[in-house]
Amino acid sequence: MAGHTIVCGDDALGLRIIEELQNAGTDVVIVDSAVELAGAGVEDATAVICAADDDALNLEIALLARELSPTVRVVARLANGVLREAVAAGNGPGAILDVADLASPSVVEALLNRTTHTITAAGVDFVVSGTDALRNGTLREIYGDLAPVAVVHGENSLTPGEVVACPGRDLRVRQGDWTAMIGTRDELEAQGIAVAPQATAPAHHGRPLPTRLLNGLRAFRDDVNPLFYRALAASLTLLFGSAILLRLTYNRPGMSWVDALYFSSETIATVGYGDFSFQNQPTWLRLFGILLMFAGVTTTAVVMAFVADLLLSRRIGRNAGRRKVRDLRAHIIVVGLGSFGIRVVADLKAAGQDVVVIERNETNRYLAAVADLDVPVIFGDATLRQTLEAAGVDQATAVAVLTPDDMINIETGIVLRELLGARWMRSADHPGVPVVLRVYDRALGAAVAHRFGFENVRSTVDLGTPWFIGASLGLEVIGTFSVGQRSFMVGGVQVQTGSELDGMAMVEMSTLTRVIAISRPGEPTTLHPRRDTRLNAGDTAYLVGPYRELLDTLRKGQRVHPIWAD
Repeated sequence: MAGHTIVCGDDALGLRIIEELQNAGTDVVIVDSAVELAGAGVEDATAVICAADDDALNLEIALLARELSPTVRVVARLANGVLREAVAAGNGPGAILDVADLASPSVVEALLNRTTHTITAAGVDFVVSGTDALRNGTLREIYGDLAPVAVVHGENSLTPGEVVACPGRDLRVRQGDWTAMIGTRDELEAQGIAVAPQATAPAHHGRPLPTRLLNGLRAFRDDVNPLFYRALAASLTLLFGSAILLRLTYNRPGMSWVDALYFSSETIATVGYGDFSFQNQPTWLRLFGILLMFAGVTTTAVVMAFVADLLLSRRIGRNAGRRKVRDLRAHIIVVGLGSFGIRVVADLKAAGQDVVVIERNETNRYLAAVADLDVPVIFGDATLRQTLEAAGVDQATAVAVLTPDDMINIETGIVLRELLGARWMRSADHPGVPVVLRVYDRALGAAVAHRFGFENVRSTVDLGTPWFIGASLGLEVIGTFSVGQRSFMVGGVQVQTGSELDGMAMVEMSTLTRVIAISRPGEPTTLHPRRDTRLNAGDTAYLVGPYRELLDTLRKGQRVHPIWAD
């Protein structure tokens, strides 16, 4: 066998890569360990994809594959940043990728309600911007010659929620349909499409001082063991009861209220007698002094035990996040602190957002990284209302549910929908609270979005797969983004002599992809080429579209057909 692709990975990402390669007609050899690699024909393979959910396994196979063949494309998945940079430095053909890096921008955009995606291709900054159609008409009538990327039918349509990928400019849309167009910033603004400026750190307005003081008292109350208050009450009762008794009965030489309180404290603390003693007092009062000392030692020991528990136990650590959350407003909640979750948290903090994390595992490896970012953590089960309320869901502007378990994410999303109430959906009166769900299974994600009305279901598999396949084929993947529940990709390919794209006109291209620019040696870049423009060998074509169709089109620029003799 020659020209095949070797794939390692049995999780959702690895299985999707295998499925897509096989659907594209590529011969795939599956390996589960480095031992099997030598017998998989690395020398004759075009690529080795290491996509397992195990950095150690991916690293071992990637290094061994490079030793066996210096020309094979090695595409490896590494979440560890140190390893990723070290391996990428001398990797040769291929790429070293991190799924979290590839998928987090799409999640962050959804959380921040950004409807624009900036992608640089052929040295030009293209902007994909979405907006509601303001009237009925064709895309050409409304937006001129701008290139449409997708249309999401609105409530006025016969098929609300349907996504039309890369439609023609003559497609008719109705008022309220969501339209995503691509062009330069100037081109979009010339057609009346507002392009959001780069995000800046928002001004953070703290709560008023009285509110912060009240929250501090509540935090102390929550930190302390409830039995502490009973022990403290018993100790104070003993102290003040003794002071009253001594004030009324100690008459040799007599005692004021302050003296009675002082003598009671001295006795309970067993610090010795100086100014006062029970030496010349009645027998019953001296017996009371003995009882007071023993009772004082006992109650003091109990109170000190609770104080030690407060200072030394985990309760402070567990409740530290809750104390910080009480002072936050307009923050974003991230549920799940895996490699993907920490990347989203870091990106949100870089964008100037306040973030709160919900995590079950108190020994999570990323807790130190979160502490460095000064992000509070709420430990608990996010499927419970109490946990979400402790994270300040009533004050949150967005929520990302990113645990590795689809069922937990869906259940958490349903609980959030109930808690948010009217704030759940976007409307003309308010922007809504975006809830982003990570769902690996594509079919399940689509069904959940349709059944429960989730507008932002994201799959790291959908967002990451194009990068792995593109790198294995030697194609240039520039970026991925989502419109509705569809994943789109921007990529580039150099047209080879004799390939299917060599001499092809724009009108003959796949209807589900769109060429946004053509770069020719020695000539200015052609933006939005016309229908009769033809590609020639040596051109670099930059396209946008759903990733399956786009990858197929990009491969046509490399596929050379044999010339048969007459």
